[in-house]
Amino acid sequence: MHQPRPEHPRPQFFREEWINLNGDWDFNFDFGLSGEEKGWHQDSSALNQKITVPFCPESTASGIGYTDFMPAVWYQRTFEVPDAWTGKRVLLHFGAVDYECKTWINGKAVGSHIGGSASFVFDITDAVQSGTNVVVVNAKDDTRSGLQPGGKQAPELYSNGCMYTRTTGIWQTVWLEAVSDYSLESVSVVPDLDGSRFVVTPVLRQSQRGLYFKASLLEAGRVVADVTSPATTGAAISIHVPDPHPWSCDDPHLYDLRFELLLNDDIVDSVQSYAGLRKFHIEGHRFFLNNVPIFLRLVLDQGFYRDGIWTAPDDDALRSDIEISQAVGFNGARLHQKVFEERFHYWADRLGYLTWGEFSDWGLDFSRPEALHNHQREWREVMLRDRNHPSIVVWTPFNESIRGAQQAPGPHRQSHLEIYEMTRALDPTRPVHDTSGYVHVRTDIYSVHDYDQDTESFHERYQSLDPQNPEKAFIRYPDISEPYSGQPYVVDEYGGSWWVEGSDAEGSDYEEGWGYGNRPRTIEEVYERIEKLTATLLSHPNISGYTYTQLTDVEQEENGIYTYDRRLKFDAARLRKAFGGSAAIEDVRQIYAH
Repeated sequence: MHQPRPEHPRPQFFREEWINLNGDWDFNFDFGLSGEEKGWHQDSSALNQKITVPFCPESTASGIGYTDFMPAVWYQRTFEVPDAWTGKRVLLHFGAVDYECKTWINGKAVGSHIGGSASFVFDITDAVQSGTNVVVVNAKDDTRSGLQPGGKQAPELYSNGCMYTRTTGIWQTVWLEAVSDYSLESVSVVPDLDGSRFVVTPVLRQSQRGLYFKASLLEAGRVVADVTSPATTGAAISIHVPDPHPWSCDDPHLYDLRFELLLNDDIVDSVQSYAGLRKFHIEGHRFFLNNVPIFLRLVLDQGFYRDGIWTAPDDDALRSDIEISQAVGFNGARLHQKVFEERFHYWADRLGYLTWGEFSDWGLDFSRPEALHNHQREWREVMLRDRNHPSIVVWTPFNESIRGAQQAPGPHRQSHLEIYEMTRALDPTRPVHDTSGYVHVRTDIYSVHDYDQDTESFHERYQSLDPQNPEKAFIRYPDISEPYSGQPYVVDEYGGSWWVEGSDAEGSDYEEGWGYGNRPRTIEEVYERIEKLTATLLSHPNISGYTYTQLTDVEQEENGIYTYDRRLKFDAARLRKAFGGSAAIEDVRQIYAH
């Protein structure tokens, strides 16, 4: 039988002993939130439907396809622990469950987790038994509560505008893993290009005297450097990189890494990983990649799929989304209102694709402290999971938080200050972009959203932009946003094609769908908008990047370069010339002149 999404979900932290639990699970709705009272965690016979994990029940890929609100859902399946795992710890991993998850093994509660986008793990060793084991999962979800971040999940019954079908319950891979009593929980890998090294910091599940941590750097399967030190959580070690080969968009070179724990010269844990040696930083109003100025040619990617909603149908789809973006001239993406799965970041690392990691923060009520706490807690989990990926160059914890700024200005401001400081503390190596568009509080990058389709007024708006005279910068809401202060200035949402194949054909159903601005009457109008709007941004010596909206159509939204099924709507060569054109800010001569 075919198993959906069979690939290992964590290529940066791979152990040999693992079992994928995707596939058929027993399932049922719990509209009355009474499943636990009814004892479903002990007797799951009431779960009389079948669902295909890891697809959410709203999706057709799940076999359910129910799109109304579901306050809770239940899952059950059996598994066996291999004899070879006897004496080892057994871990149960969830890529993501939206939103509040509780899990039982053989009727025994083994853990709970709150948060719809972060990955988590339960140690189920004390609950498993020889032979058949039963895992039961309950997921509660209340998109309308104001307490949980939902991203682009529609709070109304039906998908509308730029809000889409919801995701409830399990939506990423579920898997088992065997580890020894002494194992690595995580390893932070920080590239230091200027110092020709990686700084590696382990976190141990359990430690004892005589335990050592060894990190090895490999090229083509051959160890080229290694270092060993007493195994201590939080104690950093450095691996020198001989003849360093940087990671870049044009040459995304990756080094293999191996992490081991040694006890009395025996290997008690071994993890395979990889890393890219690259440097991304800001000087004044410019971005630099590996000490060379770079203009960020990004596309807005919302990561929705027709059959799977938030879940890609297969691993090839994740890779393809990056390749079709690069094919039309983009060098990266702003990952919008969704925490993308680790396999996407793996392909971005492999293909040399820059990304801005963003959180699915829409839906929060800024006046409620619990909502802001939920955001901070889960954003921390997301960062710690993804921080080793060289392709991620910016952190963006909020998007268009203007409603919160207007309705609860005090909590809004405090939340942005706190999340900025927390993000900076967790990862001082990447710029922190407090919120994409509109209302900034404290940020390393100043972004604006501008869907003006008039190419002349769009061009005129940015002519006075000058980091030496920041008061002249265009700001959409100057009365409630902190002013521009000379950071990199990015128009990180613009465009919107609102184009459907055949729209200019006689008799076409022209009024359906949704998009930005006035709907174009001919495809040539779309080209003209794209070319002139983008030329304004590329040619400006003080604009550091753009984000075009967007990579694909999503449900009723028709702003994509590609359709929802990933068919190209336009001429690739013409788009590549427009989006991939030379940028004034990358001109090294200009930098030296200043």
